[in-house]
Amino acid sequence: MSSSADPWQPHFAGDKCLILEFGHTIDKDLVDSVVALNARISHAMGEGQLTGLLETVPTFRSLALIYDPLQIHPDELLNQLRNLKTTELNATSESTREFLVPVHYGDETGPDLQSVASLTNLAVEEVVSLHAQTRFTVYMLGFLPGFAFLGDTPAELHLPRRSEPRVRVPAGSVAIAKQLTGIYPWDSPGGWHILGNCPVPLFDGHLQPPVLFAAGDTVRFRSIDRDEFEALQEITALGKFDRETLHVHRDTSP
Repeated sequence: MSSSADPWQPHFAGDKCLILEFGHTIDKDLVDSVVALNARISHAMGEGQLTGLLETVPTFRSLALIYDPLQIHPDELLNQLRNLKTTELNATSESTREFLVPVHYGDETGPDLQSVASLTNLAVEEVVSLHAQTRFTVYMLGFLPGFAFLGDTPAELHLPRRSEPRVRVPAGSVAIAKQLTGIYPWDSPGGWHILGNCPVPLFDGHLQPPVLFAAGDTVRFRSIDRDEFEALQEITALGKFDRETLHVHRDTSP
């Protein structure tokens, strides 16, 4: 049952999933609302509240809640969600992280960089500068394990998907389509415009969590030359890359 005071519309998907829908577009304000509620729910679960709630899955515009119907009635789950105190987590920035990710733009690692420059009437250097200077937000994870949809790509670089998708996009490819940027964690088909390649792993099944990014995190790209790209590739191939080096540690001193 929905309430006029709710910022979302509840929808049930089977007997174990409640979807809270915040809107119908890809928009940072909606993403921020999803991330904020997800953070409050995660905090409550860590405090032993919301018994019966098993997992949350944030998306562009909705939050899916997987629950055990034998432990909690869906109406009770909705009531508990409405009673969550917003003071439990004052800002999404308290629970999100920032990453600085290396990318080698162009050459064979970025086969579409030149065409993107031509289509946008920009110089190649301007495309790289615009992209690398942007502070992206992880909107959601999907498509592949570890694939993060990042927004917002600068308006000057907005392009539709390629008319002919590639059968194979190499792992690590950094690509754009419309307002989004993505990094392919695995070899995969894909129809986005490839600007470069990130030589470090975004998914590692031996680590916990295996996925590097989470919804709400922020990502900036650091342009690297060919030598550094190949050196990082070698470290990654040996299984010696420390993804902690990608974290930007914030100064929390007063």
